[in-house]
Amino acid sequence: MWFHGDVSTGNLLVGDDGELTGAIDFGTSGVGDPACDLVIAWQLFDDPSREMFRARMDADDAMWARARGWAIWKAMIVAADRAGTNSPPPGRSWGVIQRVIDDHLHFR
Repeated sequence: MWFHGDVSTGNLLVGDDGELTGAIDFGTSGVGDPACDLVIAWQLFDDPSREMFRARMDADDAMWARARGWAIWKAMIVAADRAGTNSPPPGRSWGVIQRVIDDHLHFR
């Protein structure tokens, strides 16, 4: 199945009305596990929005489990990349990791 590979806030285009109009930056797209594109559930959405997103996606529990793995992997890479630099602190990455853990405990 085709995946985008980097669905994040910087790669999403939103119209004046707040509706999603497109995605850009297909540098990591390919054929593989589409669960990686569900990472935005923890990067972008608050709890109620994430539950609505989950309800509307055609994804089983196994796909959501893989998506949690993708989200933690990506957040850890960003946090590690900024460690020991003058870049902004990786607090957002730790927030993603905490949301993934909380979500996992909620849906267990």
